[in-house]
Amino acid sequence: MTKSIAAILRSDIRDWLSLSGIVLALTNLIPLGGVLLLFWDVFPVVFLYWFENVIVGFYNVLRMIWARPDDLGRWLGKVFMVPFFIVHYGMFTAIHGLFVFVLFGGGFSTNEAINIELVLRVIQEYGIEFAALALVLSHGFSFVWNYIQGGEYRRVKLEALMHRPYTRIVVLHLTVLFGGFLVMAAGSPIAGLLLLVALKTGVDLRAHVKEHQKLKARALLSTR
Repeated sequence: MTKSIAAILRSDIRDWLSLSGIVLALTNLIPLGGVLLLFWDVFPVVFLYWFENVIVGFYNVLRMIWARPDDLGRWLGKVFMVPFFIVHYGMFTAIHGLFVFVLFGGGFSTNEAINIELVLRVIQEYGIEFAALALVLSHGFSFVWNYIQGGEYRRVKLEALMHRPYTRIVVLHLTVLFGGFLVMAAGSPIAGLLLLVALKTGVDLRAHVKEHQKLKARALLSTR
């Protein structure tokens, strides 16, 4: 059993080249095309990465609602935990978004509230509709492929879902801020942006693989 668990926990080639991992990697490469072909500056790239946290929160709400639907006792917990997560994570993400606007500008007033109208206006004015939609579809694919079809919803703990997005958002926040400052400090903006895309893609893929390895290990333990 120990050897089997160790094999699952290793970041072997099958984990990194899973279908959902490939979709995630390809989606992360879209900003690369924006930088090289459309000459994006740092703000639309960093904004997209912040917007992705909003998408992660949305799908996490769906995961919480869908988790172990046959366990009637857990529905009582969901009545409290889902609204609490929406409010708390929403505030957390809004503060993160404020940092993005304050530090990287984008021509928008820092006095504006972070709301749906502002987000849609940024997406439209910077012409990043396709990139934003790709992020929505990528995380939607992972939700359907891994969580629903893969049966992760039967094994996941509601309490773990409450905390999971925060680890990701903190790591990516630090990565994006560090990469963004490198872009502004670099002699070549393109080189800095490419480094930012590479950093974020690597962090994202590692987190994706680690997350699903844990659930695979839990599934193996439950069958023993």
